[in-house]
Amino acid sequence: MHLIVKAEEHNRTVITEFILLGFGNLPILQLLLFLVFLVIYIVTISGNILIIALIVADQHLHTPMYFFLGNLSCLETCYTSTVLPRLLTSLLTGDRTISVSGCFAQFYCFVSLAATECYLLAAMSYDRYLAICKPLRYAALMNGRFCLQLAAGSWISGFLICVIMMCFMSQLTFCGPNEIDHFFCDYSPMLQLSCSDTSMITLVSFILAFLDSPCPFLLTVTSYVCIIATILRIPSTTGRQKAFSTCSSHLIVVTVFYGTIITVYLLPKTNTLKTLNKVFSVFYTVLTPMLNPLIYSLRNKEVKEALRKVIR
Repeated sequence: MHLIVKAEEHNRTVITEFILLGFGNLPILQLLLFLVFLVIYIVTISGNILIIALIVADQHLHTPMYFFLGNLSCLETCYTSTVLPRLLTSLLTGDRTISVSGCFAQFYCFVSLAATECYLLAAMSYDRYLAICKPLRYAALMNGRFCLQLAAGSWISGFLICVIMMCFMSQLTFCGPNEIDHFFCDYSPMLQLSCSDTSMITLVSFILAFLDSPCPFLLTVTSYVCIIATILRIPSTTGRQKAFSTCSSHLIVVTVFYGTIITVYLLPKTNTLKTLNKVFSVFYTVLTPMLNPLIYSLRNKEVKEALRKVIR
């Protein structure tokens, strides 16, 4: 009996790689999808690196708002690089396999960067809150040291909190089917393939997810409630427009990011909605990092002016 149990345990550890099905159900469109995602990746990397270069090079952009924007652009460059290179390789070669350790590594980087983005967006909204609601004290409150603390806290919190979840995930064993019906290693599809007891990791991930997403989201919402209330109290239309223009780009980015994430993770996990789930996942993993530099460059006078100087 003891030998049988041992044999069963041994059989449970034979899965060493997963198959990311991705968009394999669309064989005719593989080359087209490869070209589309390649263009998106090039635009995303180029746009975010350009934003970072402009912020570093132009003295007028050495302010707290652009310091956080530089951090966000750096994050978006890393964020999209955790998903797209692997997806592009599978679309080009047809090889959709990924090792279990590689899947864990991709998941950890992806989740850590997503959590960091939540914290950074909250820090940016707090910066806008101080600039609009406490303008006389803004320079004193949002000094260089405090900016560094907020940015460092965002990065460290995002990566450290996810270490706890990875410690629990590393204890999982996979013994059944090894096909993940997604284009990257996400939490729910991986958990569904595990033959271990997942009740503890489900509880832990729920607690950590609350710290990573709803808490920063509530801070962001609270900041914008105060900002909008302050803007509405400005008597002149010109004053209201000027105040709103300083935070409109960030508000759009926050809406797109949280809107797509909420849609993906609140959609019922049914077979009919799996394709729709993938489409919305493309929005927040691929399109949002590409749109952010475009939103900030098109809607921001200082960035457009810095870009004109470089072009001249």
